Amino acid sequence: QVQLAESGGGLVQAGGSLRLSCTASGPIFSISTMGWFRQTPGKQRELVAHITSSGSTNYADSVKGRFTISRDNAKNTWYLQMNSLQPEDTAVYYCNADLTTDWSQWKGYWGQGTQVTVSS
Repeated sequence: QVQLAESGGGLVQAGGSLRLSCTASGPIFSISTMGWFRQTPGKQRELVAHITSSGSTNYADSVKGRFTISRDNAKNTWYLQMNSLQPEDTAVYYCNADLTTDWSQWKGYWGQGTQVTVSS
Protein backbone atom coordinates (compact mmCIF):
# COMPACT_ATOMS: atom_id res chain seq x y z
CA GLN A 1 0.00 0.00 0.00
CA VAL A 2 0.98 3.63 -0.27
CA GLN A 3 3.11 5.00 2.52
CA LEU A 4 4.51 8.45 3.17
CA ALA A 5 7.68 8.56 5.25
CA GLU A 6 8.95 11.81 6.74
CA SER A 7 12.36 12.64 8.10
CA GLY A 8 14.35 15.64 9.22
CA GLY A 9 12.55 16.91 12.28
CA GLY A 10 14.31 17.71 15.53
CA LEU A 11 15.34 20.38 17.99
CA VAL A 12 16.89 23.63 16.81
CA GLN A 13 17.57 27.03 18.31
CA ALA A 14 15.68 30.09 17.16
CA GLY A 15 17.18 31.43 13.95
CA GLY A 16 18.33 27.99 12.88
CA SER A 17 17.34 25.81 9.95
CA LEU A 18 15.94 22.35 9.32
CA ARG A 19 15.02 20.46 6.18
CA LEU A 20 12.14 18.03 6.18
CA SER A 21 11.81 15.29 3.60
CA CYS A 22 8.86 13.12 2.64
CA THR A 23 9.02 10.11 0.35
CA ALA A 24 6.00 8.32 -1.02
CA SER A 25 6.27 4.61 -1.76
CA GLY A 26 3.99 1.89 -3.05
CA PRO A 27 1.98 1.36 -6.25
CA ILE A 28 1.88 5.04 -7.27
CA PHE A 29 1.10 6.10 -10.80
CA SER A 30 1.24 9.83 -10.28
CA ILE A 31 1.35 12.47 -7.57
CA SER A 32 -0.29 15.82 -8.12
CA THR A 33 -0.07 18.18 -5.16
CA MET A 34 2.50 17.61 -2.43
CA GLY A 35 2.28 19.54 0.77
CA TRP A 36 3.27 20.14 4.36
CA PHE A 37 0.93 20.82 7.26
CA ARG A 38 1.59 21.37 10.94
CA GLN A 39 -0.34 20.97 14.14
CA THR A 40 0.09 22.03 17.75
CA PRO A 41 -1.88 20.64 20.71
CA GLY A 42 -5.43 21.92 20.82
CA LYS A 43 -5.27 23.50 17.38
CA GLN A 44 -6.38 22.43 13.94
CA ARG A 45 -3.88 21.16 11.43
CA GLU A 46 -2.87 24.04 9.20
CA LEU A 47 -1.35 24.26 5.75
CA VAL A 48 2.28 25.33 5.71
CA ALA A 49 3.05 24.99 2.00
CA HIS A 50 2.13 23.02 -1.06
CA ILE A 51 3.49 22.50 -4.53
CA THR A 52 1.59 21.37 -7.59
CA SER A 53 2.75 19.02 -10.32
CA SER A 54 3.61 22.03 -12.46
CA GLY A 55 5.75 23.52 -9.71
CA SER A 56 3.41 26.23 -8.49
CA THR A 57 3.78 26.89 -4.80
CA ASN A 58 1.64 28.34 -2.06
CA TYR A 59 2.69 29.28 1.47
CA ALA A 60 1.04 30.24 4.71
CA ASP A 61 1.61 33.94 5.40
CA SER A 62 3.47 33.07 8.58
CA VAL A 63 6.23 31.21 6.72
CA LYS A 64 6.57 33.22 3.51
CA GLY A 65 10.14 34.21 2.88
CA ARG A 66 11.47 31.70 5.42
CA PHE A 67 10.29 28.29 4.17
CA THR A 68 10.73 26.77 0.73
CA ILE A 69 8.95 23.72 -0.62
CA SER A 70 10.42 21.71 -3.48
CA ARG A 71 9.88 18.35 -5.10
CA ASP A 72 11.82 15.63 -6.91
CA ASN A 73 9.29 13.80 -9.05
CA ALA A 74 11.71 11.06 -10.05
CA LYS A 75 12.08 10.11 -6.39
CA ASN A 76 8.47 10.79 -5.31
CA THR A 77 10.03 13.00 -2.69
CA TRP A 78 9.38 16.53 -1.54
CA TYR A 79 11.14 18.80 0.86
CA LEU A 80 10.52 21.69 3.19
CA GLN A 81 13.54 23.90 3.80
CA MET A 82 12.87 25.89 6.96
CA ASN A 83 15.10 28.87 7.70
CA SER A 84 14.99 31.54 10.39
CA LEU A 85 12.96 29.21 12.59
CA GLN A 86 11.07 30.74 15.47
CA PRO A 87 9.55 29.18 18.62
CA GLU A 88 6.09 29.61 17.11
CA ASP A 89 7.12 27.18 14.36
CA THR A 90 7.21 24.41 16.96
CA ALA A 91 4.71 21.76 15.91
CA VAL A 92 4.28 18.28 14.51
CA TYR A 93 4.76 18.56 10.77
CA TYR A 94 2.85 16.23 8.45
CA CYS A 95 3.42 15.65 4.78
CA ASN A 96 0.49 15.16 2.47
CA ALA A 97 0.03 14.08 -1.13
CA ASP A 98 -2.79 13.73 -3.60
CA LEU A 99 -2.02 10.73 -5.75
CA THR A 100 -3.46 7.97 -7.84
CA THR A 101 -2.63 4.27 -7.81
CA ASP A 102 -4.75 3.25 -10.77
CA TRP A 103 -5.73 6.47 -12.61
CA SER A 104 -9.39 5.96 -11.69
CA GLN A 105 -9.38 8.11 -8.61
CA TRP A 106 -7.18 10.47 -6.65
CA LYS A 107 -6.84 10.25 -2.89
CA GLY A 108 -5.07 12.15 -0.17
CA TYR A 109 -2.44 10.45 1.97
CA TRP A 110 -0.67 11.55 5.13
CA GLY A 111 2.67 10.87 6.71
CA GLN A 112 2.98 9.91 10.35
CA GLY A 113 4.28 13.31 11.44
CA THR A 114 7.64 14.57 12.60
CA GLN A 115 8.26 16.83 15.57
CA VAL A 116 9.95 20.17 15.07
CA THR A 117 10.90 22.04 18.23
CA VAL A 118 12.43 25.51 18.16
CA SER A 119 13.96 26.74 21.41
CA SER A 120 14.22 30.42 22.25
